[in-house]
Amino acid sequence: MPSLFATSDLHVTHEGNAPLVDLVVPDSPDDWLLVAGDVAERVESTIEILTVLRGRFAKVVWVPGNHELWTTHADESQLRGQARYEHLVEKCREIDVLTPEDEFPVWPYADKPLTIAPLFVLYDYSWRTPKARHETLEVAMEQAREAGVVCTDEYFLHPDPYPSRQAWCAQRLKVSTERLSAIPAEHKTILMSHWPLHRHPTEPLYYPEFAMWCGTTETEDWHLRYRAEVSVYGHLHIPRTTHADGVRFEEVSLGYPREWRKRARGPVPLRKIL
Repeated sequence: MPSLFATSDLHVTHEGNAPLVDLVVPDSPDDWLLVAGDVAERVESTIEILTVLRGRFAKVVWVPGNHELWTTHADESQLRGQARYEHLVEKCREIDVLTPEDEFPVWPYADKPLTIAPLFVLYDYSWRTPKARHETLEVAMEQAREAGVVCTDEYFLHPDPYPSRQAWCAQRLKVSTERLSAIPAEHKTILMSHWPLHRHPTEPLYYPEFAMWCGTTETEDWHLRYRAEVSVYGHLHIPRTTHADGVRFEEVSLGYPREWRKRARGPVPLRKIL
């Protein structure tokens, strides 16, 4: 029986991570792979790694993380925001890697129909600390600065042509709900995103202020509304299995070398989902 694997946050441009891509291999030629974002910061590096993975797995499904959406001086591509995302989608299609803009694939080896839904939804700063819950975004940001945890997205993740990341997130939520609502009612789903769709995975964050850059309250019931068998995500660099409302949540991130070197089990660049 073929398996469904997942990985995320490979961050191959960080010294020590690139060799671990050699461990992202299938058990059989019919296995599928979900890649939940943050492969690399540069377009060329991202597509190069996805090309390698597509050569190993029968099907590869990718969603963008915040790092793929960064526009840095080190990248030959200076595209920003939506244009950068569309460019990545185009490049993925050239190498036969599925994206959130393609038809949702159906996992053919389940007892009942199981649709894999790759989602690009971003965040809207709505996951605030109790102290900042009823304050303005400016006040919440100041609290994050005081804690020393301003996300690098504030400098490199541009929302063009949208006026803000919140506006881009709202547009992505609209697109995603329309597509999710079109999944046949008899299908269960695998919801796949870079940012967690439910807030509970952020509870172990050392700095709770960082949750602002991790998701949106608008997706908090999606695992129930869209009949999720499992929700796969990355971003937090806290790889583990949790549950909410009886639904399994799998963080499949590798993380940075300084993180996985501290763990007794070492690096885990690949997780079996089904």
